[in-house]
Amino acid sequence: MFDPKEFELIVESCDANTRLDLFVASMINACNRTLATTLIKNGIIRVEGCTKKPGYRIKAGDRISGAIPEPQPPRFEPEPLEIDVLFEDPHLIVINKKSGVVVHPAPGNYSGTLVNGLLYRCPDLKGIGDELRPGIVHRLDKDTSGVLIVAKHQVSHIGLCAQFKSREISKQYLAVVHGAVRGDSGEIALPIGRHCVDRKRMATQSRKPREALTHWKVRERLDAFTLLELDIKTGRTHQIRVHCSAINHPVVGDKVYGGRRPVKFQGGNKSNPESLLSVSRQMLHAWRIRFNHPITEKEIRIEAPIPEDMERLIMRLRSCDL
Repeated sequence: MFDPKEFELIVESCDANTRLDLFVASMINACNRTLATTLIKNGIIRVEGCTKKPGYRIKAGDRISGAIPEPQPPRFEPEPLEIDVLFEDPHLIVINKKSGVVVHPAPGNYSGTLVNGLLYRCPDLKGIGDELRPGIVHRLDKDTSGVLIVAKHQVSHIGLCAQFKSREISKQYLAVVHGAVRGDSGEIALPIGRHCVDRKRMATQSRKPREALTHWKVRERLDAFTLLELDIKTGRTHQIRVHCSAINHPVVGDKVYGGRRPVKFQGGNKSNPESLLSVSRQMLHAWRIRFNHPITEKEIRIEAPIPEDMERLIMRLRSCDL
């Protein structure tokens, strides 16, 4: 993949019959499917010099050319949002992120994010690291809850990023997954990369896969479900969700990698669709984190309590109250 302003692509036989908009989005980092569709409709992206529809099925040898417009500079402001602080000192802040909260602003979503709230609480975060992610050294998906570290100055940011890069930081998660997982512990060693067609998804089959390793341990068996403790040794996007789905034990409530699954209980023939579990997000929680303080070098261990919606589901599964 590449990031040109102007580009030209020649379709290879392996990509033939792919939708034009999906192909462009999969090949150019600076272009998602929505932008590709708009540019195709406006005739900015063409096939053999001709305007096509976004759903045009490309052919081997097709020459696709166009240009990606310069992105507009982002504008986002501090907002007085509620933040659950687990630890804070002059150098960093560790929070318990609620599910449903986006970590940092992105195109089309410049308000209501965790960064907006952090800028209100810690005004000096601006200019630390990435412009859209000031102070952020790692992230959690919107619907994943739990522990998140944020640097409060540049030296702290550099130190924490170095620990993440060298895999010195230990991160443990809790997840309720479908099915009775065999064995008490194990590991999932499957590479992860961008999905070949849908760039918003990750997959174990990819054009450019990267090493990914997840260790798991059964915390509690819940009839047709399992509560797992997971320790990720690599930090790939959607890693736990992709890995759990790959071994046929997707995270409960995961609309992207789980799909609609029946719930079958061992004690009888009772079967219910997942909707009866009354969950509105994936049951994945960043539970514990261990790292060395970037200034004092003291080891810090922090745990985020299990959120109410996850605790409620576990209690219901224990009693089979569905």
